[in-house]
Amino acid sequence: MWFWVVWLVAGLLLVGLEVHSQAYYALFLAVGAFAAAIAVGVGSPIWLSGVVFAAVAIGGVELVRPRLKRMSDRRAGPKLLLPGASDNLVGSRALTVDSVGDEHHPGHARLAGEQWLAVTDEPGGVAADTQVMVVEVRGTTLVVMPFTGS
Repeated sequence: MWFWVVWLVAGLLLVGLEVHSQAYYALFLAVGAFAAAIAVGVGSPIWLSGVVFAAVAIGGVELVRPRLKRMSDRRAGPKLLLPGASDNLVGSRALTVDSVGDEHHPGHARLAGEQWLAVTDEPGGVAADTQVMVVEVRGTTLVVMPFTGS
């Protein structure tokens, strides 16, 4: 009967983890742990508390998290653009060093004298030595498309 304390402590630790990460994963694990604590507290077997934990946690992550994430992103406002930040690279021209494909077949592009990892959404990819334009930056990877301007 004391096992509800384990679920309660796990839930509190997961709430603390969520406060630091704010990714909306640990939150649903914590809610699942609290639901499992209640299940054990009312006399359910321990194995059933594990099923309750898994069902509530997975259900929350799959069904509720996407909505919370969208609401959070909407309230965050526009991205802060700082000089030198990677978002300022969007619209820049680069030259492919080798052939560039999708995320599973990345290549490289030379931009401002530096070589960057590059991917494209263009069907068939982009050949080497092609002028491209940066349309997005994903981490340290440029998303490019062939440059068609003058």
